[in-house]
Parts: sequence; C-alpha cells; structure tokens
Amino acid sequence: MQRPLRLGVNIDHVATLRNARGGTAPDPVRAAQVAIEVGAHGITAHLREDRRHIVDTDIARLIREITKPLNLEMAATDEMVAIALHTAPHAVCLVPENRTERTTEGGLDVVGGHARLATPVKLLRDNGSRVSLFIEADRGQLEASRDIGAAVVELHTGRYCDLAIAGETDAANDELARLSEAAAYGDEIGLEVHAGHGLTFDTVGPIAAIPEIAELNIGHFLVGEAVFIGFAAAIGEMRRRMDAARAGTAESVR
Repeated sequence: MQRPLRLGVNIDHVATLRNARGGTAPDPVRAAQVAIEVGAHGITAHLREDRRHIVDTDIARLIREITKPLNLEMAATDEMVAIALHTAPHAVCLVPENRTERTTEGGLDVVGGHARLATPVKLLRDNGSRVSLFIEADRGQLEASRDIGAAVVELHTGRYCDLAIAGETDAANDELARLSEAAAYGDEIGLEVHAGHGLTFDTVGPIAAIPEIAELNIGHFLVGEAVFIGFAAAIGEMRRRMDAARAGTAESVR
C-alpha cells in the first residue's frame, strides 16, 4: 500500500514581504489559511532570534486561527524553548541558526550536540509537542536523533536541489541516493522521516518519490511562484507534482 505524502507549507517569506514595508500586509496567517484551503496538511513557521520574518504575534495568531497543525521551526535556545513551551505547537523542529545566514545552512549536528539538545528535546516532548530535528542524510545523525528522543527527522534537501538546478546530474543523483538511503534507514529505526529545503517544481519529484518520506516542507519557492501564478495555484501545482511522483508517473531528476 502506497504511503501518503503530506505537504507542509512554510509561510515565513510572506512575513518577509510584510516586514520589508512594515504594516500588516501581506498577512502570513491569511497565507496559512489559503494554504490549508487548497490542501496543505500543516503550516511551518520559523521564529528566528532576530525576528527577520515571523514574529511572536504571528505564532500566537497561528495557534488561534489555523485549523491544521503548526510546525514551529526554531533554534534550541533558552528563549525559543520557553516560547514553544508556552505556546505548545503541535510540532517543534529544531534547526541550526546563525545571525549571518540568509537561510538555514545545513543540518543540526546531533552527534556532537547531544548534551546541548537533550534537555530541550525532553522538555518539548514532555510538554506535548512532537519534536523533529533538521539533519543531514547521515546514519550517525539519524541514530543520534533516535537516541535523543526525537520522533521525527527532517532531511536537508538543499544540496540536492542546488546540484539538480545547476545541471550537475551525476552529483545530484549521488545526493538523491544518499537521501533515499537515509530515509529508508530512518524509517527502519523507528523515525518518521520528513524532507525539505530548496524544493521547487523541478526538484520535488525525485524527493517525493522516496517511499519512506512522510512529509515535505516547502515555502520560499511557493511564495516566489505566487508572484506569477498566485499562492493557491502554486500550492496546487506542487501538490500535483508530489502526487504524480509518489504514484510513479513523474519524471526523475532533470
């Protein structure tokens, strides 16, 4: 039986547009509601230390106003853990973060950061949130994620997407094989496997076709594509391509 594939829509960069001008438009909560109306299974929002896009009031409103699960992305800092414990979102995805990066660069080092991550993972899990760790496709990181008590891992697909878009087909296929092997191993050791970062219409198919992946989280590309075809249409087309890939009717890597 074919495993269903969920779509989580990240609405961070709707907030980026709002913050560029100030004021309230465009509203990321409205974007979340549109995404849900056209088939998103959940909403992802990254509350950064510098509040460059999503801000605290967005999280409070998302908790109150959306009808699907909220996945709160955040660094494992005392401030962010306190916010997550107070708001108790459905899921918390712990990610690496530094002030100078444009976007999340690579996965968490769970192997080397066990002592730093163990307490936040336990606190969040005991508070009722499903804890996910954003990691590279590496067996050691998968095993450490399981051992620390995470229920979910999200595999970083950024390198694969960059290689595929650049036309470096052999390297992209090598990275795709690494992601596929990691997804199978993660599933084997009892983790729910998600994936995301950098996915586009052209790169989503091969990732969506990996049978052990339960969810894709996609945001920046959808917000950018919305400029040309609308947010609902962009989400609908992404969903169509995901479904085609999972059914085995999509093209492989470009």
